[in-house]
Amino acid sequence: MLGRLGRLVPPSLRCLTYSTNHTAAGNPSRRSAWRWSAVVGTSLMAGVGGGLLVYQPTAEDLRAAYLTPVRLGRDVYTAATTVIDYKLSLGSLTGAAREVALRECHQRGANRLLALCFANGGVYTKLGQHIGQLDHLLPEEYVLTMREHLLDRCPVSPPEEVRRTFEQDLGAPPEKHFAYFSPEPIASASLAQVHEARDHTGRRLAVKVQHAGLRESCAADVATISALVAAVRWIFPDFDYGWLVDEIKENLPRELDFRHEASNAERCRANLQRSAQHGAWHAGRVHVPQIDYRTSSNRILTMEFIDGVGVTDTTALARLGLSRREVMMLVAETFNEMIFAHGYVHCDPHAANMLVRKVDGHAQLVLLDHGLYKSYTDSFRLAYAALWRSLIFADEAGIRRYSASMNAGDAYDIFASILTQRSWDQILEARSDHLAVQRTPQTRQVAQQYMATYSREITGLLQRMPRPLLLLLKTNDCLRSIDFALGEPVNTFVITARECSAALARERLRGAPGPLVRLAVAWERLQVEGRMLGFELLLWYRGFRARLRLGSRIKDAAPIMATELPPRPQHRAGGPADA
Repeated sequence: MLGRLGRLVPPSLRCLTYSTNHTAAGNPSRRSAWRWSAVVGTSLMAGVGGGLLVYQPTAEDLRAAYLTPVRLGRDVYTAATTVIDYKLSLGSLTGAAREVALRECHQRGANRLLALCFANGGVYTKLGQHIGQLDHLLPEEYVLTMREHLLDRCPVSPPEEVRRTFEQDLGAPPEKHFAYFSPEPIASASLAQVHEARDHTGRRLAVKVQHAGLRESCAADVATISALVAAVRWIFPDFDYGWLVDEIKENLPRELDFRHEASNAERCRANLQRSAQHGAWHAGRVHVPQIDYRTSSNRILTMEFIDGVGVTDTTALARLGLSRREVMMLVAETFNEMIFAHGYVHCDPHAANMLVRKVDGHAQLVLLDHGLYKSYTDSFRLAYAALWRSLIFADEAGIRRYSASMNAGDAYDIFASILTQRSWDQILEARSDHLAVQRTPQTRQVAQQYMATYSREITGLLQRMPRPLLLLLKTNDCLRSIDFALGEPVNTFVITARECSAALARERLRGAPGPLVRLAVAWERLQVEGRMLGFELLLWYRGFRARLRLGSRIKDAAPIMATELPPRPQHRAGGPADA
């Protein structure tokens, strides 16, 4: 052992090599080497021992020190094999053969990434879940693989780790703080798990406990992921996902601080209460669980326990006597108001983070997991509202203008397609239902072909668009998924049109509250409501004819179906700024 330590010495200071099978006494060189090895070994042991006494690392620190190089090794292996696979498989292929090979590479790469997320857990599970919600921003193979395997499969911390977290953060094990604490979690997510408990008054509580070691390994994991993404970008310039790393780097530390989550929940509740006072019908039917700060810390969050059913559990909703239309209306109204009125948005609204219960004969929406919020400036909020109004009313000049404010440049058509999941020619259709998305294998194939063809432009857009917009894209995809799971019982674009128009009207009145402005605003709102009423009547008529088995004969009322990739518009020399 000491002989090997001697090899750490620079050659200029090291004696000749020797064998430890002979004694050191008969040769001065060997005696010198032995002494030097002993000095080095003693110094190292003393340094490590002294460091441990001074620093006194916790079990989580030692675990992170062990796991970091192991996780890094997995990262490097996964990245290297994936890069080599793409390089060797694509080679000099072109045309249709290259597209087939590329999709096969995407699937193999997605399988490797999934295995890496399972092996490393924690931050990697969160990253995989995030990828699973980025429809039409990442290759379909990655999105579907992550969504199918990671959204409902998360790690579970053993009881001894939960107990240790309580002792470190609150000074005593859970049984000292609660009259009852379930040792087994009732739910688990990528960053934490939830236990049922009761306080000493009998009140039911939900206690969210962070998985051990996440905070210690967070910085190293993010740095490793960042380095790997940079390496992939260097080899494949068209695949630049630095924006995804930037989002993780900014938001993950906040999600790991449950005090920040408690603050988000309080602000969300205050915004909803203010809206209810101003007459918003839906705001009084949204509930944010109360926080118990006495048994909360940066890794433990205690809140009231809510009994409810999943927002997309249509069987349970029917058992409660709640219609899917009522539930989706409530979800759409709530999040549209967050986006266009509050400028403070819950950015992780997937189905697991929402419950529904019946209160006073109506559906009540319960919002959970407030770790990921985004706050928007008034200027961004209003520009985004104006952009959506232009999209809904097929106003090309408005789309070009407000896309430019989002740094879309000449890619405004691709930017509009990302927002709506419709092609540019369909966005400009002179029909009231031009943004209605029909989810079929054909339309999905066209969307994937669109992304593959314009991958360079999409990557550039994601790099230069305002950072707040990235989480809004994720929020939109989550809400679309819920709408689809409920059978699309309402047209959410109608609600979006009303909310964004109301936000712009309020701003006009705030700036110039004179009678002429009020009259102009009233006329605009009347136009919006008239067009939306026509839209609703069209949908009703289509449903009525379908029930009579005549809907398939009405060609002009059929949903828009894209079967081939449409061309992009011709851009003027001056770009969208000329609009």
